[in-house]
Formats: sequence, structure tokens, C-alpha cells
Amino acid sequence: MEQYQYDAKVLNRMKRVEGQIRAIIRMMEEGKECRDVVTQLSAARSALDRASTIIVAKNLEQCIITAQQDGEDTSETVEEAIKMLMKR
Repeated sequence: MEQYQYDAKVLNRMKRVEGQIRAIIRMMEEGKECRDVVTQLSAARSALDRASTIIVAKNLEQCIITAQQDGEDTSETVEEAIKMLMKR
């Protein structure tokens, strides 16, 4: 299987999520209000969802291009991407 190249924007997005998670852990260790912790957890989850969507979309785009160049049917690739997005 070939190695996938992730976009710098997605990597930066994931690094921001990592920072959010570290901040949430620090908030919990400091005994911050539950409401504040949950708000930050929600924000981190949303950021992960957006990153996941971007990754699937980019991967789908590349898979379709490759399949079309090889003369293959792309419907299975699209169905697989939809299933990945639905799992979220």
C-alpha cells in the first residue's frame, strides 16, 4: 500500500487539536468548572470532525482520480468514503 501524503493545513489543524487536548487535561488537573471542560471537549471534538472530513475528502478525490486513470469503477470508492464519514 502506498504512503499517503497529508496536507500541511490538516497537520496544523491536528496540532491545534493536540494543544486543545493538553489544555483540557490541564483544566481538569486544576479542577476547573465542568461546564468549561465540556465546552472545550466539544470544541476539540468538532475540530477532529472537521479534520476527519478533510482527510476523507482529499483521500476520496485522489482515489477517484487514480481509479479513473486506471479505467476502474469509482462507485465502490465513493461508498467506502461515505461509510467512513457516517461512522463519526
